[in-house]
Amino acid sequence: MAEVSGPTKPVSSAIDRSERPGRVGLLLVLAGLLVGAAVGLSFVANEQAQPLILGLLALLAMAGVFCLFALAIGAIQLSGQTGRDDITKAIVDASPEGAIVVEDGGRLIYANEAYLRISGGETFSNLRAVERVFVGSPDVSEAVYRLAQASHDGRGHVEEIRMAPPPQGGAERAFAWFRISVRAVERPRLPATLWTVTDITHERERQENVFQELQHAIDYLDHAPAGFLSIDPAGSIVYMNATLASWLGYDLATVGSGGLRLPEIAPSADVLTATEGLPGEVRTDRFDLDLRRRNGQPLPARLYHRVAFGQDGRPGPSRTFVLNRSAGAESDEPQRAAEVRLARFLNNSPIAIATLDRTGRIARANASFARLFGGTPRQAVPDGRGELGTEPTMWEALVDRDRAALEAALVKAADGTVEVQPIEVALAGTGNRSARVWLSPAGGDTSAATDATDPASQADRERVILYALDTTAQRQLEQQIAQTQKMDTVGQLAGGIAHDFNNVLQAIIGYSDLLLASHRPTDPAFQDIMQIKQNANRAASLVRQLLAFSRRQTLRPEVMNVGEALSDLTLLLKRLLGERVDLDLKHGRDIWPTKADVNQFEQVIVNLAVNARDAMPNGGRLLIRTANILQGLENGEPQSGAPAGDHVLIEVLDTGEGIPPDVMEKIFEPFFTTKDIGKGTGLGLSTVFGIIKQSGGTIDVQSVVGKGTAFRIYLPRHEPAAEPAADTALLPASGQNSAEIAANRLKATPELERPAGSDRTAPRKPSPDHTGQGVILLVEDEDPVRAVNSRALSARGYTVLEAASGLDALALISDADQPIDLVVSDVVMPEMDGPTLLRELRKHRPDLKVIFVSGYAEDAFRKNLPEGEDFNFLPKPFSLKQLVETVKETIAR
Repeated sequence: MAEVSGPTKPVSSAIDRSERPGRVGLLLVLAGLLVGAAVGLSFVANEQAQPLILGLLALLAMAGVFCLFALAIGAIQLSGQTGRDDITKAIVDASPEGAIVVEDGGRLIYANEAYLRISGGETFSNLRAVERVFVGSPDVSEAVYRLAQASHDGRGHVEEIRMAPPPQGGAERAFAWFRISVRAVERPRLPATLWTVTDITHERERQENVFQELQHAIDYLDHAPAGFLSIDPAGSIVYMNATLASWLGYDLATVGSGGLRLPEIAPSADVLTATEGLPGEVRTDRFDLDLRRRNGQPLPARLYHRVAFGQDGRPGPSRTFVLNRSAGAESDEPQRAAEVRLARFLNNSPIAIATLDRTGRIARANASFARLFGGTPRQAVPDGRGELGTEPTMWEALVDRDRAALEAALVKAADGTVEVQPIEVALAGTGNRSARVWLSPAGGDTSAATDATDPASQADRERVILYALDTTAQRQLEQQIAQTQKMDTVGQLAGGIAHDFNNVLQAIIGYSDLLLASHRPTDPAFQDIMQIKQNANRAASLVRQLLAFSRRQTLRPEVMNVGEALSDLTLLLKRLLGERVDLDLKHGRDIWPTKADVNQFEQVIVNLAVNARDAMPNGGRLLIRTANILQGLENGEPQSGAPAGDHVLIEVLDTGEGIPPDVMEKIFEPFFTTKDIGKGTGLGLSTVFGIIKQSGGTIDVQSVVGKGTAFRIYLPRHEPAAEPAADTALLPASGQNSAEIAANRLKATPELERPAGSDRTAPRKPSPDHTGQGVILLVEDEDPVRAVNSRALSARGYTVLEAASGLDALALISDADQPIDLVVSDVVMPEMDGPTLLRELRKHRPDLKVIFVSGYAEDAFRKNLPEGEDFNFLPKPFSLKQLVETVKETIAR
């Protein structure tokens, strides 16, 4: 049986003056005294020894009590704590790092064996502090001084120094590196500082070796006969070797860390920044393209571009190998130059070009192909096992409905059919992109070129040449032109219908007014006549919406604050939206003024709000936001759909059901509605479209099914011109009726000077006197309209002369026995229209007053009149009361 010996206790060479060992001699003396006292008491009689024994026991009892108290307060510790301290001390004694503890005042109280070895000391007599051991060059002295200051301030600090030669403990070496740290040690008595010293020479040597190896690798890479660069997904060049930098004429100091970007050296090489791939995929592509030197000259190059994708499918920085294909001294220089020219021609062509096999796999492709079809054009590069990678296919870039047609054309081209008709295809992805594709055979005898033992031969892989042009912009422009032509055609039709309807409604409303004037409210027929007039007015409202769509309605533009106009509508909008829809108004800061008809602008907002409410049957949120768009930018960011110039943006955004794409194309067409029969006329959005266009603005719509719709209205910014000195608010403007003139006069009157009754709460004024005198020439080609207007004016006391055309009016004026005070003329008439009649009248009667009536807008014919021509305008249909008021006001002026 083998004998097992226990572990031996190592002999420590540490120096520890902080220990306080017990006095064994005192303990022996105390024991001897107690023994002698006991022996001496044995010789004393019992009666005499009894008090002495009791005193001795009392003395021992007091000593025991004091020991218990000392143990309780920690003044005396048991051997267990001493054992734990011995373990901690043994760990520090055997630590490979040198440790020395210095009490406040510079007294050395502890040093472990490692420190003794570093400092060259063996006993306490030759033990030295750190400040005395590490003395040498100025760098060492400065570092030790900083450590000493930190020790004095009670702070922790670390320094690394190089000693040449090292302290006595390492005299066999020429130099050594040390890491010295200092920190305070908490003690119940005097504070102390712990210094640790570590020899890091080997660690430094390893670092220097690694750095030198890295320098060698960089040197090898920089002076390689090929270029190398790394590109991150954002297009920044994070590394470029010296060879490629010299080819391009750049200084290496300007490359890396965002100093150079890919578009600066390869403007058309955006295909190098792959956007997505399969998780864990490593893709290697080959590109023949032109790099751009710093002086702007091209550098033909071949790139082997490798990108690794992470588990999330995102690409990392590339590893790109670059070969210079510019002119050199090779024997095949003419052939190589021709190849470079061909590669440059193909890759810089705006036409997408690719070679395909019979199944639609892409063998080669240029950069335009990648930009058009969204894939990475690449030639298969052998992987690490010598196998070719998998080429992408054409079908990934097409929508499913166009695949069959392209497959049939591909088979024809692969079989050698020369005449293959071009095909229009829609591309997958967002943006509704499209392309026109031509396919042609690659040429040559494919049967002879195909090797039966090599199914992946080059002839089989390149059977068809594909050419494609991006027709997205062309298709969108064609659609916009077609939509514009359709809207203009519908607008002309709507305007013509509205004009004819206005004449019919004018007669109905006029005769209704005559009948109402001859019947009392108590008559049975009075309510029937009122129903006729009310329905005629409803029809007139629909006609006005048609005129708004065709942009032929009469607008009264004025300088408008969009924010104030929207604030005035808040209560009305809340009532229209109901409790389920939350209304949120967000006004931009310092919104510019615009010029528009306030009433029509309010109609636009109300129509959009009602449509938004109907799109949110279960409730939602309606946001109306305003902002300034400076040159198509909002807060410095491009605004999608914004026109050029300064505009005020009014956004109406809802969280409703959205508009499907097939409905989006028809939303502005008149009478188109998705509501149930009887719940909508289909004129709401067409009216909005017409009002915005006639006001000089634009409207843009964006919608996502299931998420909501955003209507964006852009009104031009109004630049106020210099105001005339005269107060024009009191002057009648052309085209204003009496009510508008009175309203302007009331606005121009100060609050304290307004006449009684001008306030809304004042009692109603008595009915005005509409009777008058004078001769009026009434020119109207519609007999019913002319007849009812003539009866109304004659009933008010005017002498009315009737003319069915402009020629008849000129004849009446020349033959009239009495002067004519006023001409009331229609605008659109056969033989001679209103503006022509006015020019003829001005030749004979320059001061003759004129009122034009028309179902069209005033702006539609004002351009046919001389600038500054004075006339009044009354839009059809109007009531007989409005006619009489306008006539009396015009004659009075």
